[in-house]
Order: sequence, then structure tokens, then C-alpha cells
Amino acid sequence: MAEQQQIIPFVVPEYITVHLGAPQENARNVTVRFADYIKNVASSEIYPTWPESAIRANILAQISYALNRIYTEWYPSQGYDFDITSTTQYDQKFIENRDIFENIAQIVDDIFNNYVVRQGSVNPYFTQYCNGTTSTCDGLSQWGTVTLAEQGMVPYEILQYYYGDDINIVFDAPVGPGVPSYPGIPLRRGDSGEDVRTIQRQLNRIGRNYPAIPQIPVTNGIFDFSTEAAVRAFQQIFNLAVDGIVGKATWYKIKYTYNAIKGLGELYGEGVSLSEVDRIFATELDEGDSGNQVRVVQYYLAVVSFFDPEIPQVYIDGEFDQNTVQGVKAFQSKYGLEPTGVVDRETWNRLTQVYQDTINSLPEEFAPRRNEIYPGRILTRGERGDDVLNLQRFINRAAGFDPAIPRLEEDGIFGPATEAAVRLIQEMEGIEVNGAVGPVTWSRIIALSRGDDSNMA
Repeated sequence: MAEQQQIIPFVVPEYITVHLGAPQENARNVTVRFADYIKNVASSEIYPTWPESAIRANILAQISYALNRIYTEWYPSQGYDFDITSTTQYDQKFIENRDIFENIAQIVDDIFNNYVVRQGSVNPYFTQYCNGTTSTCDGLSQWGTVTLAEQGMVPYEILQYYYGDDINIVFDAPVGPGVPSYPGIPLRRGDSGEDVRTIQRQLNRIGRNYPAIPQIPVTNGIFDFSTEAAVRAFQQIFNLAVDGIVGKATWYKIKYTYNAIKGLGELYGEGVSLSEVDRIFATELDEGDSGNQVRVVQYYLAVVSFFDPEIPQVYIDGEFDQNTVQGVKAFQSKYGLEPTGVVDRETWNRLTQVYQDTINSLPEEFAPRRNEIYPGRILTRGERGDDVLNLQRFINRAAGFDPAIPRLEEDGIFGPATEAAVRLIQEMEGIEVNGAVGPVTWSRIIALSRGDDSNMA
């Protein structure tokens, strides 16, 4: 019996965009519901009179194949604006507006959000297949499934026959809107989050095949100097503009190269393990959430709302309560977003942009306190400049209240001594000890520089 995956990191999209021709052919794109797409493919490629086990095995292969194309962003990563083509030369057979067989439609409705994975992998498996008569391949033979079904094999056994005993079926995967992997804004030094962590992991894997790309020692989601160096080396190798910034072109080139090296679009590919996609940052923040990510959102909202009376003041306590919900909703309404009260990718991107605009255009009367406001980028070892100098000055002021905090040379260089002081403060204050200064650490250092020794926890 097929084993059900315990953790499902992949959301089956509601819709899929099909290019009605070969990839480079000048043809229309059509966007259809994913389940309707599979009904069309199955009705175009197999026969409704086949044994039900054969039909189900084929449909599972068709679902997994299509989801693999979406998961890897196979075509978007090559610059195309569609998910899959309609031709069997490249993908699956899709005939626009064709009639759908009733029994096939019923089966698809039952299993369209089930798909095949390799044991130990989370990505939808590249279930290569062919008809088994006019074309043959190493994967599933569509006509061959009929013989196996007539011998009494169930769909899972048929799939094992062609793809090996080490496959599982993910059942009842969640269905939701298809969201491109590109975060929507360029990533650069000083940014943080799961998107940065994704890039760090992928660059490290690519670097095993391209040793000129330096390994990133800590893949913690903080875009530091080592991450920038790896990005620059990648851009140099693959003839991209060498700026150390992960814009859309660099993002998808990294993804395309990673997919190719891992063989994610191949029958015998390496696969993606659960440990390679585990998350330390939430994709969304909602009422009831708590922790440092919530504090960061609250900090940004607090600064923005201080200069904008349309947005209510938010308390920075790390608890996503009704006060925070109202602040988020007011911000979303002000900036043309749906007022859900949920901090999703779009809301976060807009909030960080507005925060940066706010601190870059402070009224003149607030200029003397400008240095107390978080500069909008994470400071890590190797940074230089006024932001680091301000950080060192505030740490020294804090040291005046607490002798356990070491005094620093105020040279504007984030070196070992500054990092050690930051780590000590983080440990003292119950903040994640990573030596990087984000909004939470920054705001606590400012408080300590005023003599506020109350612990955040």
C-alpha cells in the first residue's frame, strides 16, 4: 500500500497556464483549472475503456509530471510565461475545448491533488512516460499499464513496476493559488528571510559542481557578505550582471541551474529532501502568531504609524494580537492591498518599502533622532559605515549602564569585537544569538543605551 507523506511542502495550484504549441512557437497561452487540465490530458492520451487501475495509474503519472513542471518552474526559469506546453514532443497532450470522458472526469476529481514522490524526497516526481507503442522510454508505458491492470495490479503496484519500489504517493495535498517562487523584490546584502535561505542552499549545491562559487558557511537566511560573494561568483560564471543582487534574472538562473544539477526534471534525478526545504521563517503571519518575526513587523509598523496618523500605533511585544491586526489592516487599506490583517509576501514587501521611504524622508525636526531608527538592513560582520558607527556608539552607551557589555572602538567597522558584543547582548536579552543586527536586536540595543534593562522575554 502506498505510504502517505507526513509533511506536504507543495501546494497544488488551482490553475495552470498551457502554451498551445512548442516552447518557442508563436502560440497562445490558456489558463485553466489544474483539475480540468488533467481531465483534458487524460482524455487526450488514454482510453476510457481501459481498466480503472490502469486509468488511475496513468492519471497519477500525468498529475505528477505536470506538478513537477510547476514545482521546478521549468519554463518560467527559462524566461517563458507559461507552466507547460500542449505537445507530447515536450510535455503532455492538451487539446483546447476537447470533450472529456465522464469516467475520467470522475477519477480526476477524486485524485487530482495526489501525486508521486520518491521516498525521502518532497518534490513531485518526474514521472516520465510514453504510449509504449509508437514511442518507448525508460518510464511508464501507457499501454503496458493495461496489461498489468488485467493481471490484477492496483495503481500503486503499476507505478512501482515502472518507477521502482521506492515511491510514495502524497494524498490530498493542499490546493491554493500558484505563487511564483521569485519573492517579488530583489534580494541584497542586509535582507533576510526564507527566500534568502533558499538562495543560500541552492548556491551551495550548485557550488559543489562549480567550485569557483564559494560555499556560504551559514545558511541562516541572512544575506551577508559570504552570500553576496557567492551570488557575484554565480553571476560571473553565468554571464549575468555582476552586482551581488538577486533580481528576477539571477533568481531564475539560480533555480534553473539548481534544477539541472539536481536532475529534478529527469527520471533518475537527485530529488529534494525534506531537510532541504525545512523552514525557519513563516510564509505568513496572522493573529495568534508570536516571536521575533512578529516583532519585526510591529517595529516597522510602529515607525511608519508614528509619521502617519491613518495607521494606529502598534505595540512591539511579539504577539500578533488584535492591536497588530488593526495596524496591519490599516496599512493594507492605505496602500491599496486587501485588508486581511495577514502579513503575506505582498504586504511584507510593501511594508519594507514604505518603512525605507519613511526613514529616508524624515521631517527635519526628527533628524537628531534619525540615528536611533533601525537602518532598514541587517548589519553583519564586514559591514562598514555610519550605520555601524551608530551601532557601536549605542553599544558603548549601553556599556555605561551595564559593565558586562564591553566598550568598542568607534571606527565604523563591524569586526570581531563588534560581533562579540552583539552576540553577548543577544544572549543577555534572550534574542537569537547570531551576531547579526536586525530590527529586534537594534531596538533592544537602543533601549539599553537609555538604561532600560528590562528583558524582552
